[in-house]
Amino acid sequence: MNDMIPKMRRNLPGPFVARNLGEGSWRFARRYPPPIEVILRGAPPEAQEALPALEVGDLEVEYLDIEWRADTVVLTMTLDGRKRPINARSALVHEPLAHLYDALPLAAVDEKMRGFWRKVFRLIRIPGGRYLLGVLARLSQNRP
Repeated sequence: MNDMIPKMRRNLPGPFVARNLGEGSWRFARRYPPPIEVILRGAPPEAQEALPALEVGDLEVEYLDIEWRADTVVLTMTLDGRKRPINARSALVHEPLAHLYDALPLAAVDEKMRGFWRKVFRLIRIPGGRYLLGVLARLSQNRP
């Protein structure tokens, strides 16, 4: 039953490059494997004070701690050994998974299937080929 409870807190080791996207949006990106990107939206204007050096350029954040609450998100970043919280409306954590599709029963395309689709696309290109393809499909459906 505990599997149904979503994770309400994430602790992400850095370093993250922080960038102010404007209008209360922030992007935190970790470049080394595995890459992670955090998009924070709806941060108040005071959030700029948490990272004052961002006016010059990007800044490296050592650690991110994200906590989703009922009505807000609290992102606490560790910068220069100090923790600095930012309240926001939402936070999205994007973690690309290398083997995401390995467990899915996806169809493999073999040479026979490639040949079939080459014929189909060759037929569609000729004038009236679309109608001929429809006739062939109906004939093949009526076979026992």
